[in-house]
Amino acid sequence: MPSDYELAVEMYVNPMDIPLLEKGQHVQLQFDGWPSVIFSGWPGISYGTYGGQIVAIDNFISENGKYRVLVAHDKNYPAWPHEIRLGAGASSMTLLKEVPVWYELWRQINGFPPDYYKTNASDSKTKKTYEIKK
Repeated sequence: MPSDYELAVEMYVNPMDIPLLEKGQHVQLQFDGWPSVIFSGWPGISYGTYGGQIVAIDNFISENGKYRVLVAHDKNYPAWPHEIRLGAGASSMTLLKEVPVWYELWRQINGFPPDYYKTNASDSKTKKTYEIKK
């Protein structure tokens, strides 16, 4: 094993949910053995959760019927604990839209994928120009 390595979390995602993920998307992780208190909607305040970023999504389905996704440490968040060992367990959470309860029940019954936030890159790069009339 190399002496200098970077840890990554391997998570498996159902085929129905794979279109919701993309490289660079933020993921909150909870590692086995670290107590956590989760504040919904405030990942920066949640104790025991750590930031990650999707770095790879497999193109082919695994033997367990799910797609493998690799998550590495997100540099914009505090460092992962140094005591984490290879093979340790982890749980992951991704941000979804806030919807009414009736919509979520309807979505679950009909088997539709959840709504999610997706930023439009062209919107963020658009510059506003103003015309000055004399």
